[in-house]
Amino acid sequence: HLLGTASLTMPTVRIALFTADPTETGSQAAEVVGGGYARQAITFGAAASGAPSSAANNADVVFPVATASWGTVTHFGLMDAATVGNMLYHGAFTTAKAIDTDDQAKILSGALTVTED
Repeated sequence: HLLGTASLTMPTVRIALFTADPTETGSQAAEVVGGGYARQAITFGAAASGAPSSAANNADVVFPVATASWGTVTHFGLMDAATVGNMLYHGAFTTAKAIDTDDQAKILSGALTVTED
């Protein structure tokens, strides 16, 4: 339901980028700010069956071109709002990525899988 794979109406889920682990508390202190950064909408395909269940993003997520350094992105959070809001899920990227001026962060379709255990 939270990933929008069910038929219930949900707010647009957005992905936020972080330079440190936001932890279970949902701390947004390490979220990227400035330099043209904005959270982006993310959608997921049908949840996989079984326990634990999982779902992967079903389209590329493309962030704006950085107009200043965003730092090294290490974590993500799935949020229920374009700004502030609640963190629904969070996790670490397999590989940290420095986003410098004129770089563009992109998450390819199927590259981000959320698993519930």
